[in-house]
Amino acid sequence: MIRTNIFLCVSCMVVLPAGDVVVADDIEAITRPSKDVTLSFVHPGRIAEVLVKDGQYVNPGQVLVRQDDLAEQAQLAYLKAQAEDTIRIKAAKAQLDQKKVDLKKIRWASKQGAATELEVEHARLDVTIAELSLELSRFQHEQDKRKYQEAKLRVERMRLKSPIAGRVERVFVETGESVDSLSEVVRVVNIDPLWIDVPAPVRQARRLKTDQVARIAFDKAGKDKFKGKIIHIASVADSASDTLNVRVELPNPTRRPAGERVFVRFLPFVGNKADKVKAISGRANVTRPEKKE
Repeated sequence: MIRTNIFLCVSCMVVLPAGDVVVADDIEAITRPSKDVTLSFVHPGRIAEVLVKDGQYVNPGQVLVRQDDLAEQAQLAYLKAQAEDTIRIKAAKAQLDQKKVDLKKIRWASKQGAATELEVEHARLDVTIAELSLELSRFQHEQDKRKYQEAKLRVERMRLKSPIAGRVERVFVETGESVDSLSEVVRVVNIDPLWIDVPAPVRQARRLKTDQVARIAFDKAGKDKFKGKIIHIASVADSASDTLNVRVELPNPTRRPAGERVFVRFLPFVGNKADKVKAISGRANVTRPEKKE
C-alpha cells in the first residue's frame, strides 16, 4: 500500500459558506475623502473678506468667505422697518371702530325718524369697506415680513458657510476679487475616515456584506496594514469589467492624505454567524486515498 501526500498551496484563497473556493487577490484601489465639497456663491459679487486659509480646520456652519453686502444690508434695514411697522393696521382698525360707532348712531337716529334708510345703508357699507381695509393692511404687513425674510436669505447667501467638519483644502479667491456665480471659491474635505471604492469581481462581491472586515495595505508587500469595513455595496455592476463597486470605510486618525494607492482584501464570512470570519492561507495538506497494489 502506498500513501501519497500532495501539498497544495492555497495562499490568496478563501473558503466560502457554499463550499466554493474563490481567489481573493488583493484589489488595487485609491483612497478618497469621505466628504469633499467645493463651495460657490449663487450670485456674482466682490469678495469682501476671506476668513480661512488653506489647511485650517473648520466646523459646520462656520463662515469661510463673505461677499460685499453693503447695498443689501441697507435694503435689509429698510425692509425690516417695514416688516415691523404696524401703524397702517392700527389706523385701519381705528377707522373701522369709528365707522361702527357711526353706524350705531345712524341706526338710533333712524328709529327716531331723524335718518333715512339710505343713510343707514351707506353707514353699513362704510363698515364693510373699513373691515376690508383692515384685512388688506394685515395682508400687506404679512407680505412685508415675507419680503424681509427673502432679503435676509439673499444676504445670508453672500456668506459661504462650511456644511461639514473638515479642513480647508484650497481657497480659490482673494479679498477684493470679483467672482461670477457658481465659480469655485473654497474646497473643504474630511479625510477621517477615508473612503475606498473597490472594483471587486462580481462573483466575490455578491457574497460580501455590509460591516464585513476588509484588510487595507498601503504597500504591495502588505507590511503597512489596516482594517476597514464595508459600508456600501453597489446595486449595478460594470458589465465591461465584470466588477461591482464596494465602498470601504477606513478610520484615519493619523490623517494620511487621500489619493494614495492601496491594496484591499476582503475577509469573507464563514458559517451561519455573520460576525465570524476565516481566511485560509499558507500550505494545505491534501491526502489521497490509499491504493492497493
